[in-house]
Amino acid sequence: MAVEAEVLNELHRLRTRMPRLTEALAASADGFVLAQDMPGVQPEGLAALTAAALGVGRRMVDLTASGEFCELLVRGAGGYVATYAAGPSAILTLLADDRANVGRLHLEGRRSGAHIAGLMAARPTPGPAYPAVPPVPPVPGNRPLSPLPLRIPQQFRPQRGSEYGG
Repeated sequence: MAVEAEVLNELHRLRTRMPRLTEALAASADGFVLAQDMPGVQPEGLAALTAAALGVGRRMVDLTASGEFCELLVRGAGGYVATYAAGPSAILTLLADDRANVGRLHLEGRRSGAHIAGLMAARPTPGPAYPAVPPVPPVPGNRPLSPLPLRIPQQFRPQRGSEYGG
């Protein structure tokens, strides 16, 4: 099973545990959607905004010497937007209605963020797209050899007897 499918399963389980949770999104730290359970919101736009908020949150934590970024909570008139660090490469964003229990939201969000961080850490890292290029062997006579052929264009030389040269 792919990591994205496991992350989506975690989002579904989270929404089952918290009925006041309206949407859930897991995104990479650079703003790309990993998995989403969001019937009412555009996930790509929220993922990009979440990455921007993560950057601001991390900067605020660094500036105040408060340790490592953990979470960010935004309260609007209609509910909450909670963002949790899910390891160094992912973010979990939860939307809850205005009657949600914030303590429970934090408890479940932190738990799911840690679970997603574990899933992302277990994700295999892709290898290089191309094999490594072997080094160019030296040329006898201590003359370095360029990895690409060296071509020097011919200089423009007018022909004798033409209108350009005499």
